[in-house]
Amino acid sequence: MEKVKRVPKKHGLTVLLVDDNPAIRRELSKLYLSDGFAISGQAGNGREAIDLAKKIAPDLIVLDLSMPVLNGLDAAPHLRKLAPDAAIVLLTMYPVDAVSAQARQAGADLVLSKTESSENILTKSHAAIDHRRAHHTR
Repeated sequence: MEKVKRVPKKHGLTVLLVDDNPAIRRELSKLYLSDGFAISGQAGNGREAIDLAKKIAPDLIVLDLSMPVLNGLDAAPHLRKLAPDAAIVLLTMYPVDAVSAQARQAGADLVLSKTESSENILTKSHAAIDHRRAHHTR
């Protein structure tokens, strides 16, 4: 489990990045940092993400669908309970339509393909955060 130093936040949003591939976590970190997010934590599997979510309250959780130990679909319900205010975005290499219904039942707000453009990932992440804030009763 890795922690990343906090950086000044442009919009005050934080993200927890979860992927078993360190290179993908690095790229996602660069992407979200470039948009002004603070990286509140990084994890290599769903179990590590759950442990981190107990300690932090991210605005956004971005997690991979396929990971060892505990995959994104199995981790999502636990993350939803631990971080009810966070938007959960599931990233996948599988066809999005094939996993969307199952992901939503698990607690994900959005499923995105890892082949989406950086701009689309950021735009849709912000939309998921806005939607969660507008429709989630605290």
